[in-house]
Amino acid sequence: MKAALIQQKRKNDNKHYFEVAPGVWGSKIVFVNIYMISKQPFSTEWVLVDAALKTSAKKIIKMAEDIFGVGTHPSAIVLTHGHFDHVGALKDLLEIWDVPVFAHHLEIPYLTGLSSYPPPDPTVGGGLMSSLSWMYPKGPSNLGGQISELPADGSVPLLPGWKYFHTPGHAPGHVSLFRNEDKVLIAGDAFVTTKQESAFAVMTQKKLLSGPPKYFTNDWIAAETSVRKLAELRPSIAATGHGMPMQGNELLVSLDNLVLNFAKLAIPLHGRYVIQPAIMNEQGVQYVPPQQYDPIARISIFALAALTIFTIFKRINSNQNKIKS
Repeated sequence: MKAALIQQKRKNDNKHYFEVAPGVWGSKIVFVNIYMISKQPFSTEWVLVDAALKTSAKKIIKMAEDIFGVGTHPSAIVLTHGHFDHVGALKDLLEIWDVPVFAHHLEIPYLTGLSSYPPPDPTVGGGLMSSLSWMYPKGPSNLGGQISELPADGSVPLLPGWKYFHTPGHAPGHVSLFRNEDKVLIAGDAFVTTKQESAFAVMTQKKLLSGPPKYFTNDWIAAETSVRKLAELRPSIAATGHGMPMQGNELLVSLDNLVLNFAKLAIPLHGRYVIQPAIMNEQGVQYVPPQQYDPIARISIFALAALTIFTIFKRINSNQNKIKS
């Protein structure tokens, strides 16, 4: 009876989340995605993948309860990596859910307060999301004893049938999850299905398979190798950290094109980490290359920031005028 109720609940249309594949659901929260994976079809045991932005906890809990029932909690939380937009709600969630959190061992320094990430690079171009990236948090989270390392054998805790692959470049301990049975891939930010550097693309969710978000990627050689590794899996569907899922022939053709033309399609023309990557190990960041001076890029950053501020104030004034009238 309980399984039947869960099945019926999952059949109901719900705009705040989407079904990726059997037993896999996703939700876009502002500009980043989270995923929930059930242990077995119609099982009430499940795992949360990533934790979105701060203030996202209520939305994540609502999604979980819509799918698995009131009072549910995951068996574990698995992080593709520790950037601010993938761990933001962790603190609030862990106050409600007493569950283990797993990440690759090379992400542990950024999740235990040991090290900040290398600074994002707003000079990589591509749009407003890049230009404003100098404001994005890069400091570490501190989960203390609640964070554990993913098993060295590539298995995903509490999810039989799933494996994780180490896919660094965007972050040193970035991982992607893969279910071999039906070739479902949760790629994280190893590649994405929108142009994440562009605020317009983010708002419209225009579908375009792209390399990892440029402003936070600090090792482009590793990033290319990771995309090639995932393309070799020949996934049937890819759910990414940003953008809507892509599947079938569209996915495979796009992935092959990205692999073949990675330097042209993914690597920025200029930027702090284009020539030399940041150096990181189990202790965190060891070396960050100096920022390159690019007057054109700097002018673009300030121009876009000014345009953003102008647009915000214009909207505020417009709303105030509507209230007065």
